Amino acid sequence: MTQAYEFLFGVFVFVLGAVVGSFLNVCIYRLPADLSINRPRRSFCPACKQPILWHQNIPLISWFLLRGRCTKCGAKISFRYFAVELLTALLFLAVWQTFPWQMAIAYWIFVSLLIVGTFIDFEHFIIPDRVTIGGIIAGVIASLGVPALMETDSRVAAAVRSLLAAALGYVILLLILEAGKVAFGRKRIRFDTPTPFTWTKREDDADFVVGSEKSLWSDHFARQKDRLLLQCDEAKVENHSYGNVTLGFHYDRVTVEEEQFLLDHVNEISGVARELLIPREAMGRGDLKFLAAIGAFLGWRAVLFSLFAGSLLGSVIGLITLITGKRVWSAKLPFGPYLAFGAISWMFFGDVFLQWYGNLLNP
Repeated sequence: MTQAYEFLFGVFVFVLGAVVGSFLNVCIYRLPADLSINRPRRSFCPACKQPILWHQNIPLISWFLLRGRCTKCGAKISFRYFAVELLTALLFLAVWQTFPWQMAIAYWIFVSLLIVGTFIDFEHFIIPDRVTIGGIIAGVIASLGVPALMETDSRVAAAVRSLLAAALGYVILLLILEAGKVAFGRKRIRFDTPTPFTWTKREDDADFVVGSEKSLWSDHFARQKDRLLLQCDEAKVENHSYGNVTLGFHYDRVTVEEEQFLLDHVNEISGVARELLIPREAMGRGDLKFLAAIGAFLGWRAVLFSLFAGSLLGSVIGLITLITGKRVWSAKLPFGPYLAFGAISWMFFGDVFLQWYGNLLNP
């Protein structure tokens, strides 16, 4: 009887996770686009914007029945929708089978935030404040309600520990970010042959193309004081032509010799470059708040472990892409998913890691 009860409850939790995963897909699609997550209430096709009928939106099942395509316009539906639902269902089940029910409910909220942040970061290289700051607030509230998350019986002590762990996560990555800016804040690219470039205005942003490399202008400017330099054999800013000149760009303006142009009033800049100096960041500031949210739910040791494990995995992935020749100078590597990997690893295997580390220090 007990085994049947556990099986039925496990099935319920798995289905619940799949349903929550379906909602997380809505968040992953709508949050970066600054769309409401509850209006319209029904999901719609990203291509034709037509509402999806309820019987065509059954978690895990519908994607296979529809063969990954919209029934209205035939557009392809990303496999990501099925993957998020399955991943959420599996994590919900694993959490339920591992932790007491009070902690399990808190961790369901936590893994949901991790999944949303991970998939948005993979696709857009950002982690919205509603995920990070919302995660910090949710972590503190969860610790206040379930002090066992912070390994204490006192609600006040748990809330304080949660806040301190969040602050630790933010400050550690902030120090790394600033140190990385000082040490590796600029990257120089010398071209083998003179290379054509274009800067083309696009609404509030611009397309920046150098040779075969294309990027958004805003991707290169994380700080107001950041400066990008282009050494050119020739350059043209609107109707002004120059030869053998250095273009000095800030996000909103460009300086050429003694002249300065506001980019709001410029539609296109083009020319031939021989050297490029670009500003860069070690990571985005969303990662700082993401690690703070991890600390708010899991405590200070999880902050250190997530940073270590995430950095290790990110370095391995970066090295593999470098060896396989897929990395280019404008490529970015999201750090949030690797922090999430470290957090999940700590949540399930933190005690095992501590025991292994203790045995390593004292064999």
